[in-house]
Amino acid sequence: MKEKLIRIAPILLIIAIAILSIITVVTIVNTFINGGNSSDQAQQANNETSKEDNSPSSKELLSSDQNRSVKMVVRGPIVAQENFRSYTVEVSPKFRKLTTYKGYLGEVIKEVKLDNNAESYTQFVNALNKANMMKGTPFSGEADDLAGVCATGHLYDFSMLKDDKTEKHLWTSTCSGSKGSLIANTRQLQNLFIAQVPGHEQIVRDLGINEIKR
Repeated sequence: MKEKLIRIAPILLIIAIAILSIITVVTIVNTFINGGNSSDQAQQANNETSKEDNSPSSKELLSSDQNRSVKMVVRGPIVAQENFRSYTVEVSPKFRKLTTYKGYLGEVIKEVKLDNNAESYTQFVNALNKANMMKGTPFSGEADDLAGVCATGHLYDFSMLKDDKTEKHLWTSTCSGSKGSLIANTRQLQNLFIAQVPGHEQIVRDLGINEIKR
């Protein structure tokens, strides 16, 4: 019996060493793989954050150059020429302007224009940026044609401009079938814009276009 154990002992030792070696190799491989994945995930997260913070749209939106402005256009239901209503709010480092219109030819009902300054504008566009106003990909071609969109509801178009020319715009509507290109919360953006012009509640109420409910 003793001789039998002596003969088996080396075999058992070899098996034990082999098992330990396999366990060690597996542990090292798993550590390497998981560590690599964690690094990749962290790098990807950093890249995404960097991309968001440094995106061209954000940089342009946050610019307080005197030739820049941001604008919101709100259009009511598509009805008869006499009853159609819309309004715009435009804000730049130099002015804040709310204009209400009637008819499809843009006849001005009322315009309120107030002075502005660079510091006020900087605070405003930073608030818009945090509300993701320009987060999203603009549509092109027919998909970006707003004619007839959401005929029974309200259309909201948000844009940033340079030298009075639109650089980027995103839109949405209250119609479930026309969600548009805007990703941000429409109610939040609308409230930010209208708050730039004192007395806005009565002006918008007189226009007959209620604020969005969502």
